[in-house]
Amino acid sequence: MGKVRIGLVKRTARRLVSSHPDLFSEDFQQNKELVKKLVVVNSKKLRNQIAGYITHLIKIQKTRASGEDQEET
Repeated sequence: MGKVRIGLVKRTARRLVSSHPDLFSEDFQQNKELVKKLVVVNSKKLRNQIAGYITHLIKIQKTRASGEDQEET
């Protein structure tokens, strides 16, 4: 079983990735600082959950992109 994340975390993370696709990377620490600057979050836990989910989304995107590149060759 994987981690269950609340809708607020998923919705906020997806919105940030879609509006700023070039800012985020696979580095959690960097993503955490970006989330701190871009979103007003009341708790560290929520900020870290959003940053962690963004990191997860970026890793998935890169895996899919590399998989598509391998299929083309």
